[in-house]
Amino acid sequence: MIAPADQSVRDILDKAIAGERLSAGEGLRLLESHDLAAIGSAADQVARRTHPEPYRTYNIDRNINYTNICTAVCHFCAFYRSPKSDEGYVLSREEILEKIAETIALGGNQILMQGGLHPKFKLDWYEELLRDIKRNFPSLNVHGFSPPEFYHFTKVNNLSIREVLERLKAAGLGSIPGGGAEILVDRVRSELTRGKVMSDDWLEVMRVWHQLGGRSTATMMFGHVETLAERIEHLERLRSLQDETGGFTAFICWTFQPDHTDLSHLPPVGSFEYLKTQAVARLYLDNFPNIQSSWVTQGLKIGQLGLLYGANDMGSLMIEENVVAEAGTVHYLTLDQIREAIEELGFEPRQRDVFYNLVSKEAEARAIEANRNTPPKDLVQLAS
Repeated sequence: MIAPADQSVRDILDKAIAGERLSAGEGLRLLESHDLAAIGSAADQVARRTHPEPYRTYNIDRNINYTNICTAVCHFCAFYRSPKSDEGYVLSREEILEKIAETIALGGNQILMQGGLHPKFKLDWYEELLRDIKRNFPSLNVHGFSPPEFYHFTKVNNLSIREVLERLKAAGLGSIPGGGAEILVDRVRSELTRGKVMSDDWLEVMRVWHQLGGRSTATMMFGHVETLAERIEHLERLRSLQDETGGFTAFICWTFQPDHTDLSHLPPVGSFEYLKTQAVARLYLDNFPNIQSSWVTQGLKIGQLGLLYGANDMGSLMIEENVVAEAGTVHYLTLDQIREAIEELGFEPRQRDVFYNLVSKEAEARAIEANRNTPPKDLVQLAS
């Protein structure tokens, strides 16, 4: 006999499968449930309805962290260094351009460029950086900075967020990553960080960027001090903004990595909670076209399993990643491993750009060959 609580979950899943919008209470009920198989199956059905094509996608890019100097204090971050730290750095322009050239040689079509909240750099420093990149690599997309950085730029330069975004867009900024979202609930943000953008202003950065015709991704880092209801509140705020602007291309969630942070006493969240939360996100975010799996924090097998729990994208080859690695979580995959993980599930692997346009088969073949000629140990050295 099915218990009433289980029946309510089944009713909610049937509603989502039928294409009806879930309420916040229904989303919370799913997160409270332990019926991972049923939730995952529903998310997979919705993902296949949204993406009936025979392929699943991936990207080739590189995370370039131009500085680790940051005026904010985030208890979950092992990467940042205070402005007075001897371990702070700023990459030279030559280093940044060299990293981009290496990325393009491996078939990459974009970089994800983010840094700390540097106290001294004015907006013209960032404009010059973008112009240098576009002058040297005109076809490259700069998926750059994040709402906390943009909000910081408004304070350092005494400018409106619209003017900051307009100027950077004119200088060559192509799209915005969803970094710094964590959980979009001020209670959580106040407990996690000091000196960083709060929820409404994070959303306002994205709103203005979308109004300017820009596209961006949205993220959620969970498994720390938030409640399950606050996870749903985060998803609700993203869904509401997407209703308003339609500017988000994808949603990516990952679990907090506690090692080497001020919150290292918190028990790490495992793959069960990761897969359930991602699946619920697919069901709840009915206006987000793409959900990206996070093999970077979960490893190859759980990242692959994520493609059966609502995700339609395997994420990036990620030639370089520093922030999660500083917290002690280091997973490196070759391009062949990513493609094989997709193929093992019966899908065709296809390379995409940040806007989810497929690259040509010819460009994809060149990238495969280039990566096969670069052994995994060399990829690790590039990322170091």
